[in-house]
Amino acid sequence: MNNGVTIVIILVFALTALVLSWLVAAFCYRFANVRKGGTPVLLRMLPAVGDAGWRHGVVLYGDLELRYFRLSSVRILADAHFSRHHIEIVGRRKPQAGELEIMPERVSVVDVACRGVKFEIALDRDSLTALQSWIESRPPERTVRRVRR
Repeated sequence: MNNGVTIVIILVFALTALVLSWLVAAFCYRFANVRKGGTPVLLRMLPAVGDAGWRHGVVLYGDLELRYFRLSSVRILADAHFSRHHIEIVGRRKPQAGELEIMPERVSVVDVACRGVKFEIALDRDSLTALQSWIESRPPERTVRRVRR
């Protein structure tokens, strides 16, 4: 019986060590991916009430999509994906009274729409220029060739 209890304890510790190792590896993977070229932003999904719903994060620009990684998330992959071909800047404004507590006055809040999903991104002037350039320089959507019979 004593030998059986020892084996169970060793298995529990081994399983715990394996799970913790996987979590640390996942965290390091996400941290490295987010830090290697992301743009810091604040993002909130619309509709939102007042100044609620803002989340700190990082956006990464890809060839076909904008990926958003929330800083407080434990997911390995991006928390949101927005298609480059369907993303559109709808408007722009300065932060309002309550928002100035979480973001500097020099940022711009951009209203964005993508396939019916509406959200706001708060970014500094250089990051806004990068976003606009990324959207405007998108390649045209390619049509799928039809097979002739």
